Amino acid sequence: MRAVVQRVARAAVVVDDAVVGEIGRGLLVYLGVAAADGPGAVAYVADKVAGLRVFKDEAGKMSRSVTDIAGEVLVVSQFTLFGDVRRGRRPSFTDAAEPALAEALYEAVVARLRAGGLRVATGRFRASMCVRSDVDGPVTIQIDSDKLY
Repeated sequence: MRAVVQRVARAAVVVDDAVVGEIGRGLLVYLGVAAADGPGAVAYVADKVAGLRVFKDEAGKMSRSVTDIAGEVLVVSQFTLFGDVRRGRRPSFTDAAEPALAEALYEAVVARLRAGGLRVATGRFRASMCVRSDVDGPVTIQIDSDKLY
């Protein structure tokens, strides 16, 4: 499982000219699910996102998590994080999970974040989405559950 996490002042997902998910200060998470992923990847990524210390304290140090600041999280499915361009110019997505597995694990990450007390908004799985964000910093971190194994 791969996540690209951005610290944002606000973010929203629009589908067919309607806002389907929106947050204020918090984290925008682009989440890709690999074919080999399972419950361990869900726990690893969700816990890393919730505990990622990228928000400033009174001294200006990045030492607070989204949980610490009572921030929000917007999770957007992003299978293209597994795009492989080592051969040619057109990405191959053979490492990405099939839609049924990807959706189940995506929803499991969202559920785990919510169970931890976070307010979580989402995009719409398998939809063409327009993501709008005001990235704060900019701060962008990649989390890869493959580093676990």
